[in-house]
Amino acid sequence: MRHPRTTTAAATRIGRSLVALATVAALPPVAAARPASAAPVPYLDAGLPVPKRVQDLLGRMTLEEKAGQMAQAERSAVDGDRDGITTLGLGSVLSGGGSAPAENTPKGWADMVDAYQSKALATRLKIPLLYGVDSVHGHNNLVGATVFPHNLAMGATRDPDLVRREGQITAVETRATGPQWVFAPCVCVVRDLRWGRAYESFGEDPRLVIDMETGIEGFQGFQGRNRRDMAGPERVLATAKHFAGDGDTVFGSSKTGTYTIDQGVTVTDRRTFDRIDLAPYVTAVRKYRVGSIMPSFSSVDWTEDGVGNPVKMSAHKELLTDVLKGRIGFDGFLISDWEAVHQLPGDYATQVRTAVNAGMDMFMEPFSAPQFVETLLGEVRAGRVATSRIDDAVARILTAKFELGLFEHPYTDRRLAGTIGSPGHRAVARRAVAESQVLLKNSANALPLKRNVRIYVAGADADDIGNQAGGWTVTWQGSSGRIIPGTTILDGIRRHSSNVTYSADASAPTSGSDVGVVVVGEKPYAEGVGDVGNGHTLNLSDADKANIDTVCGALRTCIVLDVAGRPQIVTDRLAKADAFVMSWLPGSEGAGVADVLFGDRPFTGRLPVSWPRTEDQEPINIGDRNYRPLFPYGYGLKTGTRR
Repeated sequence: MRHPRTTTAAATRIGRSLVALATVAALPPVAAARPASAAPVPYLDAGLPVPKRVQDLLGRMTLEEKAGQMAQAERSAVDGDRDGITTLGLGSVLSGGGSAPAENTPKGWADMVDAYQSKALATRLKIPLLYGVDSVHGHNNLVGATVFPHNLAMGATRDPDLVRREGQITAVETRATGPQWVFAPCVCVVRDLRWGRAYESFGEDPRLVIDMETGIEGFQGFQGRNRRDMAGPERVLATAKHFAGDGDTVFGSSKTGTYTIDQGVTVTDRRTFDRIDLAPYVTAVRKYRVGSIMPSFSSVDWTEDGVGNPVKMSAHKELLTDVLKGRIGFDGFLISDWEAVHQLPGDYATQVRTAVNAGMDMFMEPFSAPQFVETLLGEVRAGRVATSRIDDAVARILTAKFELGLFEHPYTDRRLAGTIGSPGHRAVARRAVAESQVLLKNSANALPLKRNVRIYVAGADADDIGNQAGGWTVTWQGSSGRIIPGTTILDGIRRHSSNVTYSADASAPTSGSDVGVVVVGEKPYAEGVGDVGNGHTLNLSDADKANIDTVCGALRTCIVLDVAGRPQIVTDRLAKADAFVMSWLPGSEGAGVADVLFGDRPFTGRLPVSWPRTEDQEPINIGDRNYRPLFPYGYGLKTGTRR
């Protein structure tokens, strides 16, 4: 999902959106509020079944009110005129990556969301607002939240119960600050590591992704065992994304700016698509009853009818309606990605009409929600969009709001806010870090290390919590530096040894040290910004290579840790290291890396993807012909623990 940048263009769009919100009164007026003395109405009766409440409310709504429910705006677009939420009858507001209240605290978030909610409740029918946020590895927009390893690292754990527990903690920390809806988990199957979103996937094998979808459900998870659980303060509405094939696009096929593979084209036949790209969604719907699904920016080009006529997912009626809602049985609602319908052919009216008729239910139109509503109304009145399609979309959205208990408890339940970033939550994240570490080489039993061994640590990534958290941390792209509280890898090492020398560039003397630990890796990025060929490469940086050469050439024992969102090319440096560990993007609890280095926990992680010998070897996946990776899918050495 794309997110706001602090640019003049973005500010201009926001300004235009505020004007549009102010002038939306030109739409047909909403009727006056129901007198307080009126008898209770069925949709407000919590004792009735949700379908009856939905049908009663739907029957009372005007076309204008229904169209408003299908619109979602970014908070920065409504902040200047919050009354626009009331006037438009807006169905949802979201925070994009880095879009936070001025006071980025639990209270600041809850106060903000409740202020928006009060405007929604001022409408004629008092339909509460649904607030969405990208809690993709914890409530990562909130400074102080527990930040977990990204999904690819969690795939390395092969521990579905741990993913379920992560989802439950994320749900608690998110809902305690106001948002009731998370745009997670990503159940994409990554088939090319050059993709800038590779770390958002659990792995390259759809069977692994299916195993790790547990974050959606359970007594511990986002939604709970069934949708009735979602009304509690420990649950949120989950979103399976990005439907479908976004991890399987062809390198060089993207038409978005300078992106090379993100938002590109999946060229495949239907049978292969079902087996690789669609399979995780079948599980998400049929086993976990996920409440919302976000269609991808990407396109699909079926080989059965000849390559060259790709269809954007937002316009793909066959997949959205016939397959997902029909054959698979999805009864939640579809939310479009960030301005995704703007990528469809034709003028804006054509784009809206095409997406609605394809099956899209709610539209993430961050800076053009009023224009969307006006356009949709015009298409319905002209007979180009059926009222039955509108009713279906709105019924799905209202169902989620009823199931979340928002009509009974619209405001933030803050009782669990004290658990945000708590020691208990961070302990789970630290365990996740430890379980995700993959030991790929361990000559002469270099690991685990002895406590208080004299250690020389090199590499900027050893002491940079921003780098180890990666993208989607406080801001969309993430950033280097101490941007969140937590522990770095160096902090963890120092907890195990009092004899540590640290030099980011390996310029300090190595004399007196027994073991070298070189931490290499990537700088933060998100989405197509991280695509290889868009300023990125899988190769190690020159600085990282130099650090390996210096430290491993000087000390008897040398360990290399890779802190990155995907495997990097280490073929020409592997021989220099006695031990090599893939540490992924561990998040806020870097001490978990040291836990396995020193044997407090064993190495148990296994690769969720195949590790290429060269960048040109991509894409390479288990089951390919002539499969010769540097390390195969599922590889990982094990160690015991120090006693």
